[in-house]
Amino acid sequence: MMKKFVPCIYLHNEKAVAGFHDDTVISEQPVELAVSYNDNGADALIVFDLSDGDEAHEASLDVIKEICSETDVPVIGAGNVKRMEDIKKLLYAGCKRAALNFSRQGNVDILEEVSQKFGSDRIDICYTLQDPVKENRENILKYASELILIDADMAQEPLITELPNILCMTDADEDTLAESLSGKAVSGVTGPAMNALSECITELRRQCAKNGLEVNTLKPAFEWSDFKLNHDGHVTVVVQDYRTGEVLMVAYMNEEAYNKTLETGRMTYYSRSRNELWLKGETSGHYQYVKSLTADCDMDTILAKVKQIGAACHTGSYSCFFNEIAAKEYHEKNPQKVLDKVYDVIADRKVHPREGSYTNYLFDKGIDKILKKCGEESTEIVIAAKNPNSNEIVYEMADYLYHMMVLMVEKGVTWKEITDELARR
Repeated sequence: MMKKFVPCIYLHNEKAVAGFHDDTVISEQPVELAVSYNDNGADALIVFDLSDGDEAHEASLDVIKEICSETDVPVIGAGNVKRMEDIKKLLYAGCKRAALNFSRQGNVDILEEVSQKFGSDRIDICYTLQDPVKENRENILKYASELILIDADMAQEPLITELPNILCMTDADEDTLAESLSGKAVSGVTGPAMNALSECITELRRQCAKNGLEVNTLKPAFEWSDFKLNHDGHVTVVVQDYRTGEVLMVAYMNEEAYNKTLETGRMTYYSRSRNELWLKGETSGHYQYVKSLTADCDMDTILAKVKQIGAACHTGSYSCFFNEIAAKEYHEKNPQKVLDKVYDVIADRKVHPREGSYTNYLFDKGIDKILKKCGEESTEIVIAAKNPNSNEIVYEMADYLYHMMVLMVEKGVTWKEITDELARR
């Protein structure tokens, strides 16, 4: 079983507090806190919504949505769940899974219903009381995918060992956390103890690996000796933004930099000018977090896809490649870039109207007109699909996508949100 390090956020009044029973504010910016946990190497995040009342709950959902958008790891939404609608809202906000608190009898009662609606792989069970878990053991095995044991300590064992269990620990040091993960049914650790040690996840992972536990590490398919080195004993590294594919920079690795990158998950290079190891971002804070490393056919160049923090270039430019030498006019063929460009034009029309613009006509007429056009265009797709020639359906789908993007701009929905949701699925 893969062992996971799962920091959590206790969300109260749109702020991160210290715990379930401690409303001391530890961060006014819970999204930034979540991103820091993510970048420190968390395998997942849990967000416990501790808000009171429907209005505060809706505000918390907005924060959770932003956390899901800004982080790359699975987010588990928990707290303030009383009915199926609450599970739906958490999943719609972008959570990979949503948790039912089995201290509430109402949540016990809806387990089967929500599991059949959304799938057992989307449902976790939070518990402190043992009786509801014992009494509903068979249903939990059938309708849930994971359990979260709240207020766990070394003397308390998971009640259902056939499913993975995340232990929520209040006070533990590195050795205790690592020892807790050795439990056969324990898949992860979370809680204030994990939060306090979030900057030590790389070391915790190393310690667990030494103890023979399976952890989420970058396991190389190639050793340094497999590469063809240049005359200086280095390998060229081309660095790319993992979301957009934009080339950010070119650098070099020696064996130490290669191994350090794999160990830490942060891009580390060899600086030829300074003749020393170079952790990208160590001075500027503009770290690069590894998403993938791929060698070319000659095994003398590495393509690194990264999450770039800040700017890649020392000039402050996001990419080092901005000095255009020559260019021919061409139509962009990258689908995501085309969609982003059209979206940006539509968004600009809303802010800077142009006389005679059809887009501005739709915005002026309002949401009902936009929805009517989306409905009409979707019908045109159905009609075109009956035609054996594909040209017509391509044209109608393009029409529909345009009107859909007008609707997206009107409702404040971005392509990033949609592609993130598709990726989660």
